Amino acid sequence: MTAIAARTVSRTRALLTCAAVGGPLWAAVALAQAATRDGFDLTRHPLSMLSNGSLGWLQITNFVVAGALTMIGAAGLRRALPSRWLPRLVAANGAGMIAAGIFTMDPADGFPAGTPAGMPATLSWPGYGHMAAGTVAFAASIAACYVLARHFSRAGQRAAAVGSAVAGTALLAGNLWAMSGGAAGSLTLAIGAITATLWVSGVAAWLARR
Repeated sequence: MTAIAARTVSRTRALLTCAAVGGPLWAAVALAQAATRDGFDLTRHPLSMLSNGSLGWLQITNFVVAGALTMIGAAGLRRALPSRWLPRLVAANGAGMIAAGIFTMDPADGFPAGTPAGMPATLSWPGYGHMAAGTVAFAASIAACYVLARHFSRAGQRAAAVGSAVAGTALLAGNLWAMSGGAAGSLTLAIGAITATLWVSGVAAWLARR
């Protein structure tokens, strides 16, 4: 391997590592807070609501850092896979995460502690911004999983194709259930979001090892 080729491989691996780290980092920090923040109930409160309160800066930082790592990692996916849409979708997901950190979800339903029960009568402009950011992030993540499913199917990697489709469907179903007001909708949404995020990160890690 020439020196130029070695540097190219090293840079690609570094970029892919960013994508591999971003998903697990976001999930670990969010779940740790969900388990320890006073008054937070994952069956009632979306993970995004952790951006409120005195420790809200932790989740805001989590969104921004993980989103930045995801966007950087998208460049590695562009180098590693012959897919036009996958890196674009992963980059859009990362941008949505950053925006979700900048525009925080409104306090609601008893969180942070002292917030009245139920949803607010009206949303603030950051609340609307967070909804828009979340829509972009979720839609891009779902589409990225389905693009991966198509790629792996064409490559004859059936197990990876099925895993990709399941990850995308988990987020799609969790999101639809939450939007419909289903029981424990915030929990199903969190499961779907984490599943899709970790799957894309896992694919990036696998490509980096190659």
